[in-house]
Amino acid sequence: MSTFKYIIVGAGAAGLHLTLAMLRQNLLKSNEKLLIIEPGLKKQNDKTWCFWEKEQGNWNQILTKSWNRGRVTAKNEAIDFNLNQYRYKMLNSIDFYEFAKTKIELEPNIHWLKDEVIELSESANGQVEVITKTYTFSSQLVFDSRITKDFFSPNKYYKINQHFKGWFIETENHFFNPERFTMMDFSIKDGQSTSFTYILPISTTKALVEFTYFTPNLVDNHIYDQFLNKYLEHKNAPKYKIISVEQGNIPMTNFPFEQYSTDSIIKIGTAGGWVKASTGYAFKNCERQADHIVRKLLNRQKLTTSSSSKYKHYDKLFLDVLSHQNNFGEMLFYKMYKRNKIETIFKFLDEKSNLLEDFSIISNLTSTPFIKAFGKHILSGFKLK
Repeated sequence: MSTFKYIIVGAGAAGLHLTLAMLRQNLLKSNEKLLIIEPGLKKQNDKTWCFWEKEQGNWNQILTKSWNRGRVTAKNEAIDFNLNQYRYKMLNSIDFYEFAKTKIELEPNIHWLKDEVIELSESANGQVEVITKTYTFSSQLVFDSRITKDFFSPNKYYKINQHFKGWFIETENHFFNPERFTMMDFSIKDGQSTSFTYILPISTTKALVEFTYFTPNLVDNHIYDQFLNKYLEHKNAPKYKIISVEQGNIPMTNFPFEQYSTDSIIKIGTAGGWVKASTGYAFKNCERQADHIVRKLLNRQKLTTSSSSKYKHYDKLFLDVLSHQNNFGEMLFYKMYKRNKIETIFKFLDEKSNLLEDFSIISNLTSTPFIKAFGKHILSGFKLK
């Protein structure tokens, strides 16, 4: 049985962010070894990550595209905004995987194993036994990206599915504005659901066009295609071909993932609650959480998730409204982008806003659905910290 200082289960965004953070901050000593266990080869572009940050960042050299201008179309109004000191950035997963693997291959203390973890067993002294289909390993600290089965069982927590299908298309003639991305376009919706089109233009003829839902329930696959076609017809798009397709479902939930960590087994990624519950954005949050963990390790402090109870409260209000009045989504986002500066919105969603900025966002969203949700949470004994 081989022993490692650290073992990371899963080489997705969370596992690789954590590995790269360990390298950036020189966590591993010369006699310490890290093992990454991943069942896949990570040789395909299986998703597209997008995030906002200020101009400089760790991933600028591998970005697919970035934008300084954006648009939200809601309630029959186009709301254009400049990101000012921010950029909205697009990154293909395969480029991130290859970037991380190139760094890892240079490190003799880091080992990558293509295998699947079957069981984690924590002993009384805190040592963890990691059993895969092929081997057994031991470690003082395991970072596990596998989602607990309890999440998929009936429970009392809110769950909104951010489910989507996107087409990478190429048009015969110039059609897209590559200088402006579309965050949300509600001009074509599925009934009264919170559903919209998301557009990332790469050039005047190429773009990712994605139809997205924020709904409790899912839809059949052909429904996405129906609305993608309908949207492109509505916009009078020229003749186009579909280059590739991506599809996914991101859980937006207040499920207490962090409660499934122990002193020796730390849940990471979606399994650790690293997906922002009110937006589904995760890539930058994974980077922040990974840096937070490594700083804690360097300072020999207890590992905790970096999160604030007040933002959990805000997220819970948002999920409550979308769970019970899903038709309110368009108005909610209209008010948010119409009445607030984009910098304030980004700071709020990044959980870096001050109380004045919080008030600006929340007051502009004041409505009957939010008042009802807030009153219900107060009556249930929630205390804002």
